Amino acid sequence: MTDPLAAVMRTAASGLQSQSFRLKVVAENLANIDSTATSASGDPYRRKMVTFTQSLDELTGAHIVSVDEVIRDQREFKTEYSPGHPAADSHGYVKLPNVEMMVEMADMREASRSYEANLQMIRQAREMSSMIVDLLKSG
Repeated sequence: MTDPLAAVMRTAASGLQSQSFRLKVVAENLANIDSTATSASGDPYRRKMVTFTQSLDELTGAHIVSVDEVIRDQREFKTEYSPGHPAADSHGYVKLPNVEMMVEMADMREASRSYEANLQMIRQAREMSSMIVDLLKSG
């Protein structure tokens, strides 16, 4: 028989790890929001996105979430007219990253909220475990 509190904690811990990784990817996207290529033939930074997968931990019976893969956003690059830029093409246009500040901020907020929800689940599971121990001591 599996311990339900251990399963809750294991599930929440896997969520913490996954959302932490997602936040790192969002931070990388934001850090490269202005990163262009160094030559006209190159591409600028391409936005990264995280996908997740779910599995069952046979030992605890917990449903585990983990990072499946990091994929590149295939949306088109934006362009800007800047003929003096080293990455400008023959028409004077520079390709800019396909990273949008508002999209990244929304993604960051969602990952942060998911992280906090998982952290709260761990806190509540610990509190319940403590209450069980206290009940056993007094009984």
